[in-house]
Amino acid sequence: MNPQLSTFWSLAADRVLAQVKSTAAGLSSQDAKQHVSEYGANSLKQKHKSNSLTLLLNQFKSPIILILIFAAVLSIFLKDAADAIVILAIVLISGLLGFWQERGATNAVEKLLALVQVKATVLRDGKSQEIPNEEVVPGDIVLLNAGDSIPGDCLILESKDLSVNEAALTGETYPADKLSGVLPAETDLGKRTNILYMGTNVISGTGKAVVVYTGKETEFGKVSERLKLRPPETEFEAGLTKFGYFLMEVTLILVVLIFAANVYLKRPVLESFLFSLALAVGLTPQLLPAIVSLNLSRGAKQMANKQVIVKRLAAIENFGSMNVFCTDKTGTLTEGDVKIHSAVDVDGKESDRVLLYAYLNAASESGYVNPIDQAIRQHKTFDISGYQKLDEVPYDFNRKRLSILFKQENTHLIVTKGALKNILDVCSTVETGDGKTIDIAPQQDKIQQRAEELGSKGFRVLGVAYRNFDRDSFSKDDETNMTFMGYLALFDPPKPGIADTLKDLVALGITPKMITGDSRAVAISIIQQVGLPKPKVLTGAELQKLSDEALLHRVGETNVFAEVEPNQKERIIIALKKAGNVVGYLGDGINDASALHAADVGISVESAVDVAKEAADIVLMEKDLNVLVEGVKEGRVTFANTLKYVFMATSANFGNMFSMAGISLFLPFLPLLPSQILLTNLLTDFPEMTIATDRVDKELVNKPRRMDIKFIRKFMLVFGLLSSVFDYLTFGALIFLLHANEAQFRTGWFMESVISASIIVLVIRTRQSILASKPGKYLLMATIAIVTIALFLPYTPVASLLGFQSLPLEFLLVLAAIVGLYILCAETVKRVFYQHIHS
Repeated sequence: MNPQLSTFWSLAADRVLAQVKSTAAGLSSQDAKQHVSEYGANSLKQKHKSNSLTLLLNQFKSPIILILIFAAVLSIFLKDAADAIVILAIVLISGLLGFWQERGATNAVEKLLALVQVKATVLRDGKSQEIPNEEVVPGDIVLLNAGDSIPGDCLILESKDLSVNEAALTGETYPADKLSGVLPAETDLGKRTNILYMGTNVISGTGKAVVVYTGKETEFGKVSERLKLRPPETEFEAGLTKFGYFLMEVTLILVVLIFAANVYLKRPVLESFLFSLALAVGLTPQLLPAIVSLNLSRGAKQMANKQVIVKRLAAIENFGSMNVFCTDKTGTLTEGDVKIHSAVDVDGKESDRVLLYAYLNAASESGYVNPIDQAIRQHKTFDISGYQKLDEVPYDFNRKRLSILFKQENTHLIVTKGALKNILDVCSTVETGDGKTIDIAPQQDKIQQRAEELGSKGFRVLGVAYRNFDRDSFSKDDETNMTFMGYLALFDPPKPGIADTLKDLVALGITPKMITGDSRAVAISIIQQVGLPKPKVLTGAELQKLSDEALLHRVGETNVFAEVEPNQKERIIIALKKAGNVVGYLGDGINDASALHAADVGISVESAVDVAKEAADIVLMEKDLNVLVEGVKEGRVTFANTLKYVFMATSANFGNMFSMAGISLFLPFLPLLPSQILLTNLLTDFPEMTIATDRVDKELVNKPRRMDIKFIRKFMLVFGLLSSVFDYLTFGALIFLLHANEAQFRTGWFMESVISASIIVLVIRTRQSILASKPGKYLLMATIAIVTIALFLPYTPVASLLGFQSLPLEFLLVLAAIVGLYILCAETVKRVFYQHIHS
């Protein structure tokens, strides 16, 4: 940090510019490159070169794995080293597979995130250009408008009604007004009105500022660890955590009991300990983190192909579980191409004078570009060369007005347009159709009635007003005693096919709800046009009077929220969540950030303002609900395939380990050696690594599904015990029918266990018959490969190293009969299980 800039808010602008080696015209491209090498990238995250190494080491951080490695190393020094080396080799291979999967997933996600970078407008080479925030350097001159994120700590050079949200840094709820100037060095952080902080965003107004600090040198960077809010845990993540604790309890109890029993039976302590640990590893779905990451990253890539970019992978599961979808109106349900229908005076007559003043205001506006001003400019052009713009008070979401001061010959004129209510709030007189100015009070009912008539026809209504003035500059405090001129009626037709798209959402079990600032009449008109049934409307004023408990009751039955204030959106979302819904919210404006944060799935669009894009979990590259429908389907496919692994791994592992633990108490030898248990676990996990590419049945995509631990527990117990029944049938056949010796028993049990666990994946992956629901190509190929390995491994040269022995033909025939019977029974049990669950 440059000591001379440690209190840069107390220095004049030219001195700060000199210290950061810049000018008011900005940096050249060459200067910017030098500043990057001098100051580093503008990021709070350090890019570690050891990322891959860290990811690899993470595969072995499980306490059970670490103890197993330690015990295996110990056994090398105490007894036969061959078995311990095999154990270490299998653990290493398992870890490498997990690393390969997670590394691929991480790289894929990083590429997708680059598509939705937040950008800053800076002066480079004497002209304004957009660059990613990460490329902003000290000395850059940034141009700021409403909705922009501040890319670094900056000194303000110019500002106009600049208002910034600094809540993340200062805790202040209300936006802070910002001005250029010099302040005392001892000024507190929250009172430094002449600087802008990284991590904050512009609410209204415009500004130009020089970047002084970036990355970890900023105030936000210094406290980034403290301010780093952990994203709320998704329902799926919470479910996996609970399930992890459940497995941990079962594993711990099993390990202690089996170890104690084997020691009591006077078996070697170290071998018993390794056996118990191997059982624990076998019961634990080791590859679950890698499988989840692979599923999510593949889902993210598939969604990207459908123009949906996932910023936070865990949100995919919520996206699939979403059953309520809240959206704005403009550009989502409607075309977003606003057009002027008419400009009328208070008597309801077409008025070129009202249109002229609206055109003056729209054509002279600077800063945040909005579709309404574009519509006014395109509707009809006027010669406004006689009007000289002197000053402007930009639009903001509190005032909902835009005012511009003009000079025409020797007169000064403020022209204001905005939301009708907010315009009428600052008017004391009204201009009639014949040019007379009268008091507004007696005309209020007539004005409102005219607006409602226009609204009932589906038009959005704005107000236009003016005031004669006597100075060359003004502020928002001068928006008083204005004269109301008339109305602008705007229309934004529904998108073609939007009714069918909404029906598709409803068919997917998702209830659409509209949240809009427009009037009740406009909202009802649009809802009726897009084919949603019987609109039940709640206005912002009505919502204000409701308690949280009453809103909880009303929010489910309401499908249109009209005349809603920005701060009420978050309250609606929270109420919907408390009512037990998984809520998605689509927003693209400055005032949508808090609602996006509150939603289970925050959805924005690529063209959204920075603050909305940063708050979102998912970004649509097109503002089109058809894109959303495809994304939801892909989210559900990802969710279904992730749950498949949980079902497969836990039921098969639980059954096998329960069987092995039980039989070990009655045999004079261990049913499988520790290395054989680990090999079984590794081989049965391998086909499941292809589960992300598996086909998903239509019924799993047609409605939202949620993580259900009780259901998973039931599934694990039913299919785990079914697996165990056939394990004990195998034990009985090997001992009493085939009279197997120790090596033959282990080989036969290994072959039956691996083959049945691999094939049963094809059965339990679907609720339908195995013949009706075909598995994915890669899952089928992986299953065939593992079955082949399990069959032929005992006949290879490495068999003796692993403790296996080749089996006679009668062994293979008996084992094949048991596996076939197991598959038939599993199909029957599956049908009964799902019938019972649905009944």
